Amino acid sequence: MAKQIEGVYERILECAKKEFLEKGYSDASLRTIAAEADTSTNSIYVRFQDKEGLFAAIVEPAAAAFKEQFCKVQETFHAFDPETQRREVGKYSADEMLNLVDYMYDHFDAFRLLLDASYGTKFQHFVDELVSIEEAYTWKWMEVTGVGSEFSDTMTRELYHMMVTAYYEGVFETVRHGMSRENAKKYISLMGKYHHAGFMAIAEK
Repeated sequence: MAKQIEGVYERILECAKKEFLEKGYSDASLRTIAAEADTSTNSIYVRFQDKEGLFAAIVEPAAAAFKEQFCKVQETFHAFDPETQRREVGKYSADEMLNLVDYMYDHFDAFRLLLDASYGTKFQHFVDELVSIEEAYTWKWMEVTGVGSEFSDTMTRELYHMMVTAYYEGVFETVRHGMSRENAKKYISLMGKYHHAGFMAIAEK
């Protein structure tokens, strides 16, 4: 097996990130990436198998770590006793979301790619997957705390899906619009209060 030239792997990743950010996954060209990285398309196939493999090498570590942290936040909270869960849900969610925002901004380009350049890859449903996780744990929280019994027929699964989707799309708008970390935290904190207040307003009917 031929020895791989040192530094080529890193150059390919850097040039691929630039190409994917500019054109999106579907329109990105491996030939352009190879030329920019001063290598051949064959060297890309050898290292990454195909274009999606190259895209995954850039975004998958950040996506997987974010999702793992996201699920850990949910599991930690649902290990609390029901009374604590009911009392602390708003504050806990707000605090942990800001920690997730820090992770997102520490890997800003990877999240730009996940959100706006992943169509045509297995990552295109990243936000939908987070919404599904949030929905599952919310219904679990409602059952454990008894809050579910307080809801009127107004709060259906369809309505909650719409609410959570709107919330997470709002969270990620901070990346799409290139907001600073400081502004992102400010706006997401306010949006969390808005979302939680609306949720509890329905719950208390």
